[in-house]
Amino acid sequence: MAGKIRLSFWQILNMNVGFLGIQFSFGLQQTAVNPIFSFLGAHHEDLPLLNLAGPVTGLLVQPIIGAISDKTWSPRWGRRKPFFLFGAILGSLCLFAFPFSPGLWFAVGLLWILDAANNTAMEPYRAFVGDKLIDSQLTFGYQMQSLFVGAGIVLANASLFLFQDWFSEPVVEGGLCAEAAVTTIPAWVYYSFFLGAITSVTTILWSVFKTPEIPPSNKELLEINKSKEQPFTSRLLDPIKEIIRAIGGMPKLMKQLSLVYFFQWYALFIYWQFIAPMLKTSLLGISNEDILKSESIMDSCKAGETVSQLDMSFAQNIQSLSEQALSQAALMNGTYNFVTMIVALLMVPIAAKYGNKKIYVVSLFFAAIAMLSMPFIHDKWLLLAPMVLLGIGWAAMMGIPYAMVSRVIPEEKRGVYMGIVNMMIVIPMLIQTISFGPIIKNILNNNAVNAILFGGVFFAIAAVLATQLQSAKTIDKKEADL
Repeated sequence: MAGKIRLSFWQILNMNVGFLGIQFSFGLQQTAVNPIFSFLGAHHEDLPLLNLAGPVTGLLVQPIIGAISDKTWSPRWGRRKPFFLFGAILGSLCLFAFPFSPGLWFAVGLLWILDAANNTAMEPYRAFVGDKLIDSQLTFGYQMQSLFVGAGIVLANASLFLFQDWFSEPVVEGGLCAEAAVTTIPAWVYYSFFLGAITSVTTILWSVFKTPEIPPSNKELLEINKSKEQPFTSRLLDPIKEIIRAIGGMPKLMKQLSLVYFFQWYALFIYWQFIAPMLKTSLLGISNEDILKSESIMDSCKAGETVSQLDMSFAQNIQSLSEQALSQAALMNGTYNFVTMIVALLMVPIAAKYGNKKIYVVSLFFAAIAMLSMPFIHDKWLLLAPMVLLGIGWAAMMGIPYAMVSRVIPEEKRGVYMGIVNMMIVIPMLIQTISFGPIIKNILNNNAVNAILFGGVFFAIAAVLATQLQSAKTIDKKEADL
């Protein structure tokens, strides 16, 4: 792609603002969706499989959309922007609808659509940054994305934490078995989803109107026009063929990174699914037996059976503590993403001095320490300490690998290769959704605390494997000052 020039700080910032809205949506998914599933009657062992939407849509949507966007150009709308604008609009509609879910099946279905929309927006956005920036600004550009990743998730979690404090209400009159109280989503959760829907669209529009795309070169335009002349079936199959060819020719760094990513993203998916359930046990003292008893009482309510006042009070208390666990998880997730905002850009000169690989390895070890320590901390404010380490890890994970990969992939195939990087993320997640339900039920005693410790071990393995990543001057070179 010809015509690249050095961009100013504000140009790079404007280009990445849309990531704030996309990540607000992801922040709600990370923190609120699994508790919503629990409010609607899901059990611990159900949670991994109920999250199948994320890895499946990521596996199918991102690389295909990336390959298609490589072959797209509109003088009016550009190459990448139509995709992340459409994804943002569809995702916003899902966010508006999500808290109105009448049952678990409806919420799970919406999650599939929401994930597809977010993935449609995500991959072209990654390629968009690479399209615009010269090599010496790539780390800064992707770390700026990390900053907005953190900002979006901070806002999502701050809204959940504050809205629970401001708008949480006692169980409706008539007790737990009142029709409106059985398996309902708390009203304060609605407001966070509405705010996320508005944020998603407005921030994407900001980047769309503030950042022009670079027109393709004559050679690229010839390839695009040639692709348009092909029969529909060929155009439909070409992205899949392109993905297969690209996988076969992956640079050595990407092959090594895929193994690191397996353990890293498996661990992260465990964290997002089980942080709120862990807090119920480690912080609030709710045992598995308490949860099962509460669920039994709720099932009796749904069946129209008579429930004693004592049982009703017990289940109401578990419901209240579950909301507190969601609020605490939001505070913790907001904290680590706030740390990400602070350290994301600070990592640019540090990575230039010590190398991307070393910073990545240390950050993964920090994430491992965070997950291995948090189950043993029983004060809600002290629990924010490991979030500092996790925030540093998250800042590195969301920026540095993309900067490393961006230097070793062909310019004209940036979209498809960024899609393949996402496949390296979602395949471990897909394996986790299928495998971890039986693991936690049969090996980890159906205990969310053990799940978090399991994830910490996987982070440590990822860090060890990252020490073996290719480290050549062509990949990990020092960058000029902005």
